[in-house]
Amino acid sequence: MSHSPEIQELLITSEKTVKEALKIIDTNAQGTCFVVDASGKLIGVVTDGDIRRALIEGKSLDSRVKDVMQTKFTALPVTTPIDQIQSKISERIRHIPLVDENNIPVDYASFTRAHRIPVMTPLLSGNELKYVTECITTGWISSQGAYVKKFEQLFAEYSDMKFGVAVSNGTVAIHLALVALGIGEGDEVIVPDLTFAASINGVIYTGATPVMADIDPETWTLSPAAVEKLITSKTKAIMPVHIYGHPCHMDELMAIAKKHNLLVIEDCAEALGALYKGQHVGTFGDAATFSFFGNKTITTGEGGMVLFKDETVCNKAMVLRDHGMSKSKRYWHDFVGYNYRMTNIQAAIGCAQLERLDEFVNAKRGMAAVFNSGLSQHKAITLPPEKDWAFNGYWLYTCIIDPNGGVSRDELIEKLMKNGVETRPVFYPLHEMPPYVQYIKQGQTFPVTNHVSRNGISLPSSVTISAEEQNSILNSVSAIYNTRKLNVNV
Repeated sequence: MSHSPEIQELLITSEKTVKEALKIIDTNAQGTCFVVDASGKLIGVVTDGDIRRALIEGKSLDSRVKDVMQTKFTALPVTTPIDQIQSKISERIRHIPLVDENNIPVDYASFTRAHRIPVMTPLLSGNELKYVTECITTGWISSQGAYVKKFEQLFAEYSDMKFGVAVSNGTVAIHLALVALGIGEGDEVIVPDLTFAASINGVIYTGATPVMADIDPETWTLSPAAVEKLITSKTKAIMPVHIYGHPCHMDELMAIAKKHNLLVIEDCAEALGALYKGQHVGTFGDAATFSFFGNKTITTGEGGMVLFKDETVCNKAMVLRDHGMSKSKRYWHDFVGYNYRMTNIQAAIGCAQLERLDEFVNAKRGMAAVFNSGLSQHKAITLPPEKDWAFNGYWLYTCIIDPNGGVSRDELIEKLMKNGVETRPVFYPLHEMPPYVQYIKQGQTFPVTNHVSRNGISLPSSVTISAEEQNSILNSVSAIYNTRKLNVNV
């Protein structure tokens, strides 16, 4: 029987040294090795914990693996049914070698190997199917159905805003908000350097010029001090982006906007449910945009929403959303508009998702509390911010890895993947990417964005993440750091 490629990374012969075992454990990122004799038969297991205890007891790095390994361990025939294998995996038994008829390891099982933990998955177990079925059975599947208006009304009410416009995705929500507010060629709009490209692309679509600003080192959101320095006679608007669920410094940004008579468009794609001083994000500026992509706090598959304070601007946005066609005179176009409409099916899903929004936000905050508790023991990890004036929605649980802490961000991503844990690096700085280099102002630097971008990592953050999955992630992180510390110290 052939060996799986992965098993080779976990095997060591009993005559090898403890130092060599440490190197293998550091490389495989599993926290363990399977020990075989000269003929390749399984005779023991050795973990980073076994090695640590052996060193404390007086063993040396030159000691043989056979002198520190566990001889009592769990192994199973490779032919064992998968449900029986999984039933043996526990907090104490995290890895099980699978052997052939000659007791030679040919594969292994672990919780994360049999169960990959994704960064984000939607939860669609509410009224989604019921409402979508109603759309289909009644034939109202396009943008003309009743769920679109219902979704707009419910979303605006939840956010404590008067007017909502549902659109086909979050990117066009930004573009539509800017155009409806009169942003265009010759105008400048200040955006944070750390954000998804949709924020800056929406500005470029209008013909306006984006101006990139560095971020605040504590919240990772748009820096008010950086904004103030970038304002010119051409500046027309500021776009605060509530990144990864944490609100921006809205008092300071709104004060700057008032001082210079600027519009404010809040990008809330990642912060639905977040609060600034008890007030919903998206309720401070002239407009606010949201995304309902599949990985967002609530989803419609694709979809977005724009909230407005001014009814006249809202009405203009509704016309622009529908090809610029007059509301009172069908097929008469007052403007060159766009087809940015949301379908009734999407809105139906949105209504069902919105019914559970508070539940989702609470689940994400519970998820964050578990991660905060478990990761706080690692000095090399900076936990996600939550200022005393903020209520973080924790769209993605994002932390910063100290590049001098023994394990780099990219190495942690690679090693967690070996443990079945998907992660994401944070966004690249806008100023480094080819389409946006031309918008860098002379002498501009972005030290905070550079630091966060190069060292930030997002962990699995689904509302469906289980306690077992979180514990597995935390155990994997600890094993990676502890093994590296042993290697460095020896």
